[in-house]
Amino acid sequence: MTDISRRDLLLSAGTFAALAAANPALAAAEAGTAAAWDLTELYPTDAEWNAAREAAAKAVPGLLRYKGMLGGSAATLKAALQAISDLSRQVYRIYVYASLKADEDLRVAVNQERRQQVTDLATALGEATAWFNPELLAVGKPKIDGFLAADPGLAKCRFGLEDVLRQAPHTLGEEGEGIIAAAGTLQAAPQDIRGQIVSSDMPRAEVTLSTGVKATLDDQGYTMHRDAPDRADRKLVFDNFWQSYGKFESALGAALAARIKGDMFAARARKYGNSLEAALSADNIPETVYRTLVAETNRGLPVLHRYFELRRRMLKLPDMHYYDIYPPLVSLDRKFTLPEMRAITLEALKPLGKPYADQLARATAAKWMDPLPRKGKRSGAYMNPGAYDVHPYLLLNLSENYDGLTTYAHEWGHAMHSLLANAAQPFETANYSIFTAEIASTCNEQILVQHMLERAKTREEKLFYLGQQMESFRGTFFRQAMFAEFELAIHDLAEKGEGLSGARFTAIYLDLLKKYHGPKVEIDPAYAIEWAYINHFYMNFYVFKYATSIAGAVYFAQDIAGGGAAARDRYLAVLKAGGSDYPTEILKRAGLDMATPAPYRALVSAFDRTLDQAEALLAG
Repeated sequence: MTDISRRDLLLSAGTFAALAAANPALAAAEAGTAAAWDLTELYPTDAEWNAAREAAAKAVPGLLRYKGMLGGSAATLKAALQAISDLSRQVYRIYVYASLKADEDLRVAVNQERRQQVTDLATALGEATAWFNPELLAVGKPKIDGFLAADPGLAKCRFGLEDVLRQAPHTLGEEGEGIIAAAGTLQAAPQDIRGQIVSSDMPRAEVTLSTGVKATLDDQGYTMHRDAPDRADRKLVFDNFWQSYGKFESALGAALAARIKGDMFAARARKYGNSLEAALSADNIPETVYRTLVAETNRGLPVLHRYFELRRRMLKLPDMHYYDIYPPLVSLDRKFTLPEMRAITLEALKPLGKPYADQLARATAAKWMDPLPRKGKRSGAYMNPGAYDVHPYLLLNLSENYDGLTTYAHEWGHAMHSLLANAAQPFETANYSIFTAEIASTCNEQILVQHMLERAKTREEKLFYLGQQMESFRGTFFRQAMFAEFELAIHDLAEKGEGLSGARFTAIYLDLLKKYHGPKVEIDPAYAIEWAYINHFYMNFYVFKYATSIAGAVYFAQDIAGGGAAARDRYLAVLKAGGSDYPTEILKRAGLDMATPAPYRALVSAFDRTLDQAEALLAG
């Protein structure tokens, strides 16, 4: 797993050959050339997809016929909303097909071109509807409320309309909204530059490990070898990998600084107080959620430091260095085939009820998933919600170890979220926030690990699963919160008018590494260039959602384990709610207030108890 999320956990085409040698399932996948999913339910042929794209492109200008008419009557407003909704639904379906086809084989240029065509189509749609929100605000809340009361057919749009009205102070006029919509490509440029430097321009070291394996230390090679059993190998990997990034500190710093300036531009243009407020506004998440997360994570650092000391003891090391945080505490000599992953996941998730289990069984038996690596295929793992009236699709690159099993459960958690939301909500409110999305997937992981712990047959197997749980707390909660604190710090500096540079980012990141890892973990200053490795820093206050999500997932998993059907139904109600309300409000109705210290302290307490269990086993 990389350091961001389970979706980035997996193998890439670049590491395929070395893994296939030790993994028969992967070797078999090498021989295959076709994706395992069936995209014909979206469009039977490429030609039909192209016809749909051309038809949608021709329909986009037609939305302008409603311009200047929204205040005329409830019927006219409803017709305009339905036209925009219908075309948006079509465009998304077109996008899903193009995106999935492109990821089947990144070497096929025509498929990559299709993805760009859809990006252009989506941009055109955004520009063609940029007038809508300003005009709706000009109509005014009293009149909109009257329309809602007069026409029940507008009910499915109520939340969206009220949300537009909520954001009135931050909505520009028609011309301004058009400029913001058209500036989307420019906003993405810093991330594109960073990607070009990292993927193409940065020379990568080649090293020979003590096993005789020759490793190219690109990002995939680093992920594959940073947990090497031999400590000298780990140091070799870290030294050479971070040195390659260090040589581009200035250029990568300029790219990230440009992205931060872009965030500030957007925030100021929309009259927000700062970039954080702007980033949280779409979901109406209070800043207290973000700041409470950071504060409570700092409060819980002694437990994280305790974990690092336990890790040192379990690895039998004289001291702890930063390159010692990835080796598994206990190895598990067990492989999981794809059918076994399915069977274990279905069994583990039975506490979510028979309807959930039955729907998951049907979904996992269908051709919705492309599970194994092959040359050219996109690396990593994700769930694409798919077209609203079709079903989700999952791209995976599964290994046969426990990480593969947890990834399987994680991504199917996302898929079930989409299925439940789509069944319970109209298209207009089915799409849910990332803030709740990662709870659905991570909760599956939490339920799975408890299932595996309860069935572990040996002391070593129990320690393995406890180690996995501790690493989940470290990597998904504490590490993501550290990233969130870094993002907050660099944006605060920029907003105070202080200069930004790669060297400044490295200094800030080094201080955070030392604070989070404690006085007993040695941090080589050269490793603090790690900020440049984290692509998610270009996504404007995104990573904090992983930390809040695992806190929410721990809460729900514990609630379901001890609360029976009522607790299960509270959780499933969150999934079924989709995007029908703001995510923090949906969670509050299930008893979870993410603006309070409670969920974060509960996670830290769960980490503490897991450490107790591991230490008891070690002492036994």
